[in-house]
Amino acid sequence: MHPRLPRRSGGFTAIELMVVVALVAILTAIAAPYMGQMVRTQRLRTTSFDVFSSLTLARSEAIKRNVSVTMTPVGGDWAKGWTITDANGNLLKTQGSVDTVTIAGPANAVFNGTGRLGAAIVPFALDAVVGSSTLHRCVSVDLSGRPVSKEAAC
Repeated sequence: MHPRLPRRSGGFTAIELMVVVALVAILTAIAAPYMGQMVRTQRLRTTSFDVFSSLTLARSEAIKRNVSVTMTPVGGDWAKGWTITDANGNLLKTQGSVDTVTIAGPANAVFNGTGRLGAAIVPFALDAVVGSSTLHRCVSVDLSGRPVSKEAAC
């Protein structure tokens, strides 16, 4: 008598694979709209961090160099980007344009050699439309010259 060997399984059937593909397609269709909202929300956060870090850079360079450092929007529109220059005309940073985020802010931000603003600054109001609502972030500068960011309208 020959001993019987157990049968080897042949893998998945075509029907099982089609069921898995259909489930993945359904889950993707449900998640896709939320992915778009998540991307727009993250763009708003990233842009507010870019404004915050640029203000921090301008302040620290003003203190380090002991000269005025100016942050100016490109073409008068912060959403088109901005540049940071010192009093001697040296370009310290160039920031490119941002998409899907509107930025309202002052004409420019000038930090003096002590790291304080030369004049009172209007806060930067960042807005992005996410779904049917608008998200807001506010980046302002406190009296000592340090930027402050919050998740709210200005």
